[in-house]
Amino acid sequence: MPRGIFITFEGGEGAGKTTQLRLLQEKLEKSGKTVVATREPGGTPGAEALRKLLVNGDAYDWDALTETLLQFAARRDHVQKLIEPALVEGSAVLCDRFYDSTYAYQGCGQGMDAKAIDAIRKAVIGELKPDITFLLDLPVEEGLKRAQAQQRYERLPPEFHERLRQGFLTMAKAEPKRFVIINAAQDAEKVAEEVWIATQKRLK
Repeated sequence: MPRGIFITFEGGEGAGKTTQLRLLQEKLEKSGKTVVATREPGGTPGAEALRKLLVNGDAYDWDALTETLLQFAARRDHVQKLIEPALVEGSAVLCDRFYDSTYAYQGCGQGMDAKAIDAIRKAVIGELKPDITFLLDLPVEEGLKRAQAQQRYERLPPEFHERLRQGFLTMAKAEPKRFVIINAAQDAEKVAEEVWIATQKRLK
Protein backbone atom coordinates (compact mmCIF):
# COMPACT_ATOMS: atom_id res chain seq x y z
CA MET A 1 0.00 0.00 0.00
CA PRO A 2 1.42 3.45 -0.92
CA ARG A 3 2.40 5.62 2.02
CA GLY A 4 -0.04 8.39 2.84
CA ILE A 5 0.57 12.14 2.60
CA PHE A 6 1.37 14.28 5.64
CA ILE A 7 0.05 17.87 5.51
CA THR A 8 0.52 20.44 8.27
CA PHE A 9 -0.89 23.90 8.90
CA GLU A 10 1.26 26.52 10.57
CA GLY A 11 0.98 30.18 11.45
CA GLY A 12 0.45 32.60 14.29
CA GLU A 13 -2.55 32.95 16.54
CA GLY A 14 -5.86 33.59 14.79
CA ALA A 15 -4.60 32.62 11.32
CA GLY A 16 -7.43 30.14 10.69
CA LYS A 17 -5.48 26.88 10.74
CA THR A 18 -8.25 24.80 12.27
CA THR A 19 -10.84 26.12 9.81
CA GLN A 20 -8.63 25.49 6.79
CA LEU A 21 -7.70 22.00 7.97
CA ARG A 22 -11.38 21.12 8.26
CA LEU A 23 -12.18 22.50 4.81
CA LEU A 24 -9.31 20.56 3.22
CA GLN A 25 -10.42 17.43 5.05
CA GLU A 26 -13.89 17.76 3.52
CA LYS A 27 -12.48 18.15 0.01
CA LEU A 28 -10.09 15.22 0.33
CA GLU A 29 -12.80 12.95 1.71
CA LYS A 30 -15.11 13.90 -1.15
CA SER A 31 -12.32 12.93 -3.54
CA GLY A 32 -12.24 9.46 -1.98
CA LYS A 33 -9.26 9.71 0.36
CA THR A 34 -9.15 8.46 3.91
CA VAL A 35 -8.25 11.40 6.13
CA VAL A 36 -6.95 11.56 9.70
CA ALA A 37 -7.31 15.06 11.17
CA THR A 38 -5.32 15.88 14.30
CA ARG A 39 -3.55 18.69 16.17
CA GLU A 40 -0.51 19.60 18.23
CA PRO A 41 0.11 19.60 21.02
CA GLY A 42 -2.38 16.75 21.31
CA GLY A 43 -3.89 14.12 19.06
CA THR A 44 -3.57 11.18 21.47
CA PRO A 45 -4.73 10.84 25.10
CA GLY A 46 -1.21 11.25 26.46
CA ALA A 47 -0.41 14.22 24.24
CA GLU A 48 -3.74 15.87 25.09
CA ALA A 49 -2.86 15.64 28.79
CA LEU A 50 0.39 17.48 28.08
CA ARG A 51 -1.52 20.02 25.97
CA LYS A 52 -3.41 21.11 29.07
CA LEU A 53 -0.11 22.02 30.72
CA LEU A 54 1.08 23.95 27.68
CA VAL A 55 -1.93 26.00 26.62
CA ASN A 56 -3.58 26.76 29.97
CA GLY A 57 -2.36 28.79 32.92
CA ASP A 58 -0.15 31.84 33.09
CA ALA A 59 1.71 33.01 29.98
CA TYR A 60 5.06 32.67 31.78
CA ASP A 61 4.61 29.30 33.52
CA TRP A 62 7.45 27.60 31.61
CA ASP A 63 10.86 28.53 30.28
CA ALA A 64 11.86 27.74 26.69
CA LEU A 65 13.66 24.46 27.41
CA THR A 66 10.84 23.09 29.58
CA GLU A 67 8.27 23.94 26.91
CA THR A 68 10.40 22.38 24.18
CA LEU A 69 10.73 19.14 26.13
CA LEU A 70 7.00 19.05 26.89
CA GLN A 71 6.16 19.71 23.23
CA PHE A 72 8.40 16.91 22.01
CA ALA A 73 7.19 14.48 24.67
CA ALA A 74 3.66 15.05 23.38
CA ARG A 75 4.88 14.88 19.77
CA ARG A 76 6.62 11.52 20.23
CA ASP A 77 3.43 9.95 21.57
CA HIS A 78 1.46 11.56 18.74
CA VAL A 79 3.82 10.34 16.01
CA GLN A 80 4.19 6.81 17.36
CA LYS A 81 0.53 6.15 18.11
CA LEU A 82 -1.35 8.15 15.47
CA ILE A 83 0.59 9.89 12.70
CA GLU A 84 3.01 7.15 11.62
CA PRO A 85 0.46 4.29 11.71
CA ALA A 86 -2.00 6.37 9.66
CA LEU A 87 0.65 7.17 7.05
CA VAL A 88 1.64 3.50 6.81
CA GLU A 89 -2.02 2.67 6.15
CA GLY A 90 -2.06 5.16 3.26
CA SER A 91 -4.18 7.86 4.91
CA ALA A 92 -3.83 11.59 4.39
CA VAL A 93 -2.82 13.01 7.77
CA LEU A 94 -3.75 16.66 8.34
CA CYS A 95 -2.20 18.23 11.43
CA ASP A 96 -2.87 21.62 13.01
CA ARG A 97 0.76 22.53 13.88
CA PHE A 98 3.83 20.29 14.00
CA TYR A 99 7.51 20.81 14.79
CA ASP A 100 7.78 24.11 12.89
CA SER A 101 5.72 25.65 15.68
CA THR A 102 8.37 24.60 18.21
CA TYR A 103 11.07 26.36 16.20
CA ALA A 104 8.83 29.44 15.99
CA TYR A 105 7.40 29.61 19.52
CA GLN A 106 10.17 28.20 21.69
CA GLY A 107 12.98 29.12 19.29
CA CYS A 108 12.21 32.49 17.71
CA GLY A 109 9.73 33.55 20.37
CA GLN A 110 11.46 32.43 23.56
CA GLY A 111 15.09 32.16 22.52
CA MET A 112 15.64 28.40 22.52
CA ASP A 113 18.70 27.56 20.39
CA ALA A 114 17.69 26.12 17.01
CA LYS A 115 20.53 23.58 17.06
CA ALA A 116 19.31 22.28 20.40
CA ILE A 117 15.79 21.93 18.97
CA ASP A 118 17.31 20.10 15.97
CA ALA A 119 19.00 17.59 18.27
CA ILE A 120 15.85 16.95 20.30
CA ARG A 121 13.72 16.63 17.15
CA LYS A 122 16.02 14.05 15.58
CA ALA A 123 16.18 12.04 18.79
CA VAL A 124 12.41 12.10 19.27
CA ILE A 125 10.91 11.71 15.77
CA GLY A 126 13.87 10.98 13.50
CA GLU A 127 13.59 12.14 9.90
CA LEU A 128 9.79 12.48 9.72
CA LYS A 129 8.81 15.64 7.83
CA PRO A 130 5.51 16.94 6.47
CA ASP A 131 5.07 16.57 2.71
CA ILE A 132 3.29 19.93 2.55
CA THR A 133 3.23 22.71 5.13
CA PHE A 134 0.74 25.53 4.64
CA LEU A 135 1.91 28.71 6.34
CA LEU A 136 -1.14 30.90 6.89
CA ASP A 137 0.47 34.32 7.18
CA LEU A 138 -1.38 37.16 8.88
CA PRO A 139 -0.35 40.51 10.41
CA VAL A 140 0.09 40.12 14.16
CA GLU A 141 -2.48 42.75 15.11
CA GLU A 142 -5.19 41.08 13.04
CA GLY A 143 -4.33 37.61 14.32
CA LEU A 144 -4.48 38.62 17.99
CA LYS A 145 -7.74 40.44 17.39
CA ARG A 146 -9.24 37.25 15.95
CA ALA A 147 -7.82 35.05 18.72
CA GLN A 148 -9.20 37.17 21.60
CA ALA A 149 -6.55 35.99 24.12
CA GLN A 150 -8.21 32.67 24.98
CA GLN A 151 -4.99 30.70 25.59
CA ARG A 152 -1.73 31.49 27.35
CA TYR A 153 0.33 32.09 24.19
CA GLU A 154 -2.25 34.56 22.94
CA ARG A 155 -1.67 36.68 26.06
CA LEU A 156 2.02 37.20 25.31
CA PRO A 157 3.00 40.67 23.99
CA PRO A 158 2.81 41.64 20.29
CA GLU A 159 6.62 41.66 20.08
CA PHE A 160 6.64 37.94 20.83
CA HIS A 161 4.10 37.26 18.09
CA GLU A 162 6.03 39.36 15.59
CA ARG A 163 9.10 37.21 16.25
CA LEU A 164 6.94 34.16 15.58
CA ARG A 165 5.69 35.57 12.30
CA GLN A 166 9.15 36.43 11.04
CA GLY A 167 10.44 33.05 12.18
CA PHE A 168 7.76 31.20 10.25
CA LEU A 169 8.45 33.27 7.12
CA THR A 170 12.18 32.58 7.39
CA MET A 171 11.55 28.83 7.68
CA ALA A 172 9.20 28.90 4.71
CA LYS A 173 11.72 30.70 2.52
CA ALA A 174 14.39 28.18 3.52
CA GLU A 175 12.22 25.20 2.42
CA PRO A 176 10.18 26.38 -0.57
CA LYS A 177 9.51 22.83 -1.77
CA ARG A 178 7.69 21.98 1.44
CA PHE A 179 6.10 25.27 2.46
CA VAL A 180 3.23 27.06 0.74
CA ILE A 181 2.76 30.62 2.04
CA ILE A 182 -0.83 31.84 1.88
CA ASN A 183 -2.20 35.25 2.75
CA ALA A 184 -4.56 34.44 5.63
CA ALA A 185 -6.01 37.96 5.66
CA GLN A 186 -8.17 36.95 2.69
CA ASP A 187 -11.67 35.52 3.03
CA ALA A 188 -11.67 31.95 4.32
CA GLU A 189 -13.14 30.73 1.03
CA LYS A 190 -10.26 32.25 -0.95
CA VAL A 191 -7.70 30.76 1.41
CA ALA A 192 -9.37 27.35 1.11
CA GLU A 193 -9.27 27.60 -2.69
CA GLU A 194 -5.53 28.29 -2.66
CA VAL A 195 -4.94 25.42 -0.20
CA TRP A 196 -6.90 23.03 -2.42
CA ILE A 197 -5.11 24.05 -5.62
CA ALA A 198 -1.70 23.62 -3.99
CA THR A 199 -2.71 20.25 -2.52
CA GLN A 200 -3.90 18.94 -5.88
CA LYS A 201 -0.61 19.94 -7.49
CA ARG A 202 1.38 18.07 -4.86
CA LEU A 203 -0.86 15.00 -5.05
CA LYS A 204 -0.26 14.76 -8.81
